[in-house]
Amino acid sequence: MSDWQQVPLSEVVTRVTTKNVDGTNENVLTVSAEHGLIAQESFFTKKVASKDTSGYYVVAPGQFVYNKSTSKSAAYGTVARNLSDEPGIVSPLYFVFEAKDGVALPEFLELSLNSTQFFSSLAGMLREGARSHGLLNVRLGEFYSATVTLPPESVQQQIVEIISAVDNQVSALNAESEALDGVYRGFLHSLGERYGEVKISEVVSQAFAGGTPSRSKTEFYGGDIPWLKSGEVENDCIATAAEFITEAGLKGSSAKMVPPGATVVAMYGQGDTKGRAGFVEAPVSTNQAVLALIPDENLVLPRFLLHAVRSKTDDLRHRAVGSSQPNLSKSLVLTQTIPMPDSLADQEQALAAIDSVRADQASTREEAGRLREVRSVLLSGLLDRTIDIEPAKLGV
Repeated sequence: MSDWQQVPLSEVVTRVTTKNVDGTNENVLTVSAEHGLIAQESFFTKKVASKDTSGYYVVAPGQFVYNKSTSKSAAYGTVARNLSDEPGIVSPLYFVFEAKDGVALPEFLELSLNSTQFFSSLAGMLREGARSHGLLNVRLGEFYSATVTLPPESVQQQIVEIISAVDNQVSALNAESEALDGVYRGFLHSLGERYGEVKISEVVSQAFAGGTPSRSKTEFYGGDIPWLKSGEVENDCIATAAEFITEAGLKGSSAKMVPPGATVVAMYGQGDTKGRAGFVEAPVSTNQAVLALIPDENLVLPRFLLHAVRSKTDDLRHRAVGSSQPNLSKSLVLTQTIPMPDSLADQEQALAAIDSVRADQASTREEAGRLREVRSVLLSGLLDRTIDIEPAKLGV
């Protein structure tokens, strides 16, 4: 192809419909917006595929998969390529296809198919009501009719190199963040080795859980009071929430306000949610699954309490009770022992080192987030030619 073109996806790829008819391939894959095409057990930490996978599509190395599931970072789903040397299988809900020989570089095609341009074209193809419950009801004809941007092959290669350079920087920052997280976990472990332990109840002045305003009363929701749920607990600086309630909702329920300086603990929730701890920076209300711990500041520094509780996350989870879904309770949390230095001065010294690591980690994550935003704008600009390819290449 001699120049830039916009062509239907059907001219660039061929649909793949090979089924796992004999059921011998057990390498079940899933598509993640963050991680691409990966083993399902790595993503979900358990096998969620059907027992009978004979109807699953086989994905050979180099072939593409489109996942219609939407998320905050993937409003129209995600396209990923099998980068391994082994074939895998995917749910028949996914679309599987492969690039036609000599039409586009596979690396470029993956970028183009995850671009604003492609998904805008796809959105224009969708009929009314195609979006429902986090899954786009995309028909085959709609997907393969969406248009893809195809510059000359030399330009495709340049775009791949530019975006790869940004991706490499993001990967390096992610690796640094993971290393810092390891340092932090090491600090938490050392607390238990260096200091004696006390029950949480001995160093808090109050402990209480919240509640849920009646969902049948619309006047209870949509206000300006953040209402924290257990899945939002693991954060060093909690100042808001995904959902808000009104003053009437607060007064008309068991929901309670938690002051800044409190440590909150998730008492139950899916997966590893229970036992997580976070730190409240601004007033929030909570539901019944979140226990607020108000520190006695004569005995414990507020942020030291957070880290001391986190050092016992595994212990808390092991203490959870219940047959179908083990949960924690207020009494179980309060009787949990945590490491505690004898003096506030010793706590302050340990806290300075821990918070320094956490600050570095937060800064690294923020930089990676900014680079991901730059990547999105850069790719869009390169594909719609509002960014000249040569200056962009020189700038990376």
